[in-house]
Amino acid sequence: MTPGGNRGWLLRLVIAFGFAQGAVSMARPAVSYRALALGADERAVGVIAGVYALLPLFAAVPLGRRTDHGRCAPLLPAGVVLISGGCALSGLAGSLWTMALWSGVMGLGHLCFVIGAQSLVARQSAPHEQDRNFGHFTIGASLGQLVGPVAAGALIGADMARTSALALLAAGAGGAVALTSLWRIERPAPPKPPGAQGTRVPVRAILRARGVPAGILISLAVLSATDILTAYLPVVGEHRGIDPAVIGVLLSLRAAATIACRLVLTPLLRLLGRTVLLTVTCLLAALLCAGVALPLPVWALALVLAVLGFCLGVGQPLSMTTVVQAAPADARSTALALRLTGNRLGQVAAPAAAGLIAGVAGVAAPFVMLGALLFLSSGVALRAPSRPTDDPPSTPAGTGPRPRRRTSR
Repeated sequence: MTPGGNRGWLLRLVIAFGFAQGAVSMARPAVSYRALALGADERAVGVIAGVYALLPLFAAVPLGRRTDHGRCAPLLPAGVVLISGGCALSGLAGSLWTMALWSGVMGLGHLCFVIGAQSLVARQSAPHEQDRNFGHFTIGASLGQLVGPVAAGALIGADMARTSALALLAAGAGGAVALTSLWRIERPAPPKPPGAQGTRVPVRAILRARGVPAGILISLAVLSATDILTAYLPVVGEHRGIDPAVIGVLLSLRAAATIACRLVLTPLLRLLGRTVLLTVTCLLAALLCAGVALPLPVWALALVLAVLGFCLGVGQPLSMTTVVQAAPADARSTALALRLTGNRLGQVAAPAAAGLIAGVAGVAAPFVMLGALLFLSSGVALRAPSRPTDDPPSTPAGTGPRPRRRTSR
């Protein structure tokens, strides 16, 4: 988006992301309940949940390549259709293998939507607007993560087979609403000079760009913290005698604090700068994650989770900007896809590691592991570049790839 331009596209993207993410956040617990109703044991539920994260791994980089040398917008409705279809068909599935299949379709749809949406923000935002616009964009995800599980819990009742199917059908219908915000959301690309052709940058070269590995690690650490907090805080509550309703309020408080952080991200960036803000929030989050392992009273745990949610709200949007501005100009969508690949690997590996650690050292131990991972990411954040490498702040962002100044193609 050029400075002073119409920002309506960003608001529409946030709304669409809210509905799409809300559908996924509603469907994922409903899929587990539906699988249990079909006779799944804990291992089968884990496999079905893992297919959601594993299947898209093979599609991330090809989708990023396609977006680097094409338009972003077609991925958005395609992702919504796959999300909605995966949700609805999971509700109609009558066997565990079909549940796994449709869970993978849902995950692929979410990947399509997120790659297209992140690439759109990078492409239509001037370099000095990217931190703010990525922050606003991720509010849609936070809203979906806040509302989706609550909606699923409200629909799923004692008749698990019927109510979980109803929740999945409702998630599919809710996700489809995102289509209403996507009409002509991408500006037409300027005509390319005759003979102009995008350069295919090797994945190895993208990963060598200073800042890309840092952005991937920070994003993986923050997402792992959010996922494990959601999965293991109920277990901690059970061991400490905290009522499940109170645990639900604590998790909602964490999500609300993340939204609040993203609303004030711009003034925080002006005050501290990206590198300092990333480093400080990752370091604080590391200490607070380790603090969750302590036997705190509920009021202190609520305070810890609120501050932790605020700190975790910084990592995702700023890691997007770090990756976009560090990557070669004609491989930014591929770099974002590699970041999402790291996220997916974290979603598979982190819960498995947490389960292993919890089995050996107790249910609070995974939070110490997360503290160590976030501490490592705070050190990496110090080495990430804090300014664009090839675009001055005053240069408007175009809708196509910009030539780099450092190399001659």
